[in-house]
Amino acid sequence: MIYPAIIPYPQIDPYIFRVGDYGLSWYAFIYLFGFVIGYFLLFYRHRRGYVQLERPDDVGLVITYGFYGVVLGARLIYVLFYNFGYYLENPLEIPALWHGGLSFHGGLLGGILALWIFSRRHQAIFLQLMDNLALAVPIALGLGRCANFINGELYGRPSDVPWAMVFPRGGSAPRHPSQLYEAILEGPILFLILWWVSTRKPKDGTVTAVGIMVYGVMRFAVEFFREPDAQLGTVLGPLSMGQVMSLGMVGIGLGFWGWILKRRGRD
Repeated sequence: MIYPAIIPYPQIDPYIFRVGDYGLSWYAFIYLFGFVIGYFLLFYRHRRGYVQLERPDDVGLVITYGFYGVVLGARLIYVLFYNFGYYLENPLEIPALWHGGLSFHGGLLGGILALWIFSRRHQAIFLQLMDNLALAVPIALGLGRCANFINGELYGRPSDVPWAMVFPRGGSAPRHPSQLYEAILEGPILFLILWWVSTRKPKDGTVTAVGIMVYGVMRFAVEFFREPDAQLGTVLGPLSMGQVMSLGMVGIGLGFWGWILKRRGRD
């Protein structure tokens, strides 16, 4: 079925600048910018006494740990769960991050593991560290979804809503601009929720638990408007891989929050 085009997709160069065959893409720039935001936010909150570190210089070290954890985790989960057959046949493509292929769920797991390793090595409070960095995640996520929109990737399912767009990679059917739905939900709305929770002086770990649960719910809902990955389609009835993993996040967040509340009862 061919739907009438309603809003033209804005043709934005995915590269900020190019030099020959190389250049800096909006996606790479925003990914790195997210870690810069994390650095300054953690530095600010460390100065205000919200997070305890051995030395002020440890702020940069935390971000370094987080960078490697997020990138490696995001790539590993994408390779294993989103396109394993392709990478099994083309193993040299696994480190080719510039070709795309990162999973938020994997990045989250990798980042948490990296922070746990840092806290063990540098006598930091693990839950406190996670809560403070969790506040930077929505900012990076929102900007990252905008980069997905600029790239014309991760577009939505065919629709006749007035704001539907024809994406260059999505055929002739107008589609939901689901990247923008995610940018709004996972960006400013999630940030405001987590910031509000942080002002309630909650038990360490609460901001992280709420963030995991709320993101899982938001991502699960938006996936109904987002086109499933072509190489996977739906994997559990009508559910996409992103929805299955998001349901897992909600369950983990609930369990984590319950554990925090039990700790409160014993304190």
